[in-house]
Amino acid sequence: MKAFYIKLVLILLLCIFLSLSLGKYPISFEQMFHYLYSLIVSNNLNESLQMIDNIIIEIRLPRIIAAVLIGAAYAVSGASFQAMFINPLVSPGILGVLSGSAFGAALAIAFFDNWFLTQFFSFTFGILAVVFAIFVTMLYQNRANSSLILILGGIISGSAFSTLLSIVKFTADPYEKLPSIVYWLMGSLSFIELNQIIIVSIPMLLGILILVGVSKYLNILSFSEEEAKSMGVNTKLIRTIVIIVATLISAISVSLAGMIGWIGLIIPHFARLLVGANNQVLLPTCALLGATFLLIVDNFSRMLFEFEVPIGILTSVIGIPIFIFVLRSSKKALQ
Repeated sequence: MKAFYIKLVLILLLCIFLSLSLGKYPISFEQMFHYLYSLIVSNNLNESLQMIDNIIIEIRLPRIIAAVLIGAAYAVSGASFQAMFINPLVSPGILGVLSGSAFGAALAIAFFDNWFLTQFFSFTFGILAVVFAIFVTMLYQNRANSSLILILGGIISGSAFSTLLSIVKFTADPYEKLPSIVYWLMGSLSFIELNQIIIVSIPMLLGILILVGVSKYLNILSFSEEEAKSMGVNTKLIRTIVIIVATLISAISVSLAGMIGWIGLIIPHFARLLVGANNQVLLPTCALLGATFLLIVDNFSRMLFEFEVPIGILTSVIGIPIFIFVLRSSKKALQ
């Protein structure tokens, strides 16, 4: 299995290297190696290399890091939720975090027109949407089917915030604010800056590592509640950790890049075809595949046309046929 992980890491690193050279201003491999040599060994950049340095450090590197983190976060969150709910058709938005984040961002765009507030509102309302879903769940006294009730709470929360989003779009200025809201909802990595990545990279990496760390307990959750408790597992604690951490990194992802769908649904299915259903192996695989997938899709969004295609559109266009293929190729995906 180590060899398999090494291959995935090498593929990801190759994609990162290629992504640094791709763009409206192409950088050849020779220029790239010369730049890296001058930066690391001689620490002396001439005028042409200084321009390459600005392009890589200020524009491409933040975007690449964001694509890697967001892709890994969505994929691991989706796999964790699928394991926790014992349902391969759930995604990171199952508890309403995506709808809440979308409403928060739209609200900020419509009334404040400030990028920092847009991100802050998106993150905050994403968390609030999940809190509301849990509150709805707590209204029910019968906990025999707690997972199903939690899913229903998420559906209610998602529907409520989707309705609020529609109200904001209806009341927004149709000439200035509404186009910005619609564009944000389609997802994009073009506005991400290096200082933002420095701030969010630590909580996102920690969140991914925590979910990978509890993966062995996610295997036990596939048994009945009584069997899991007989093995000494605090099922309530594990579910709480998964919900909090997966919600946190999903909300950060949405606040950074807008709505990017399908990653948390299709990548876990595709990973199961490669490594099986053991979550201890599945979650690290999902992280690497999700990061590589979103990085490749982002390259297409930058290079496909003269203008940049919103990445959320491409993940849907690519994700739908992949999902159909995976469902046809694996009976396990429907169990």
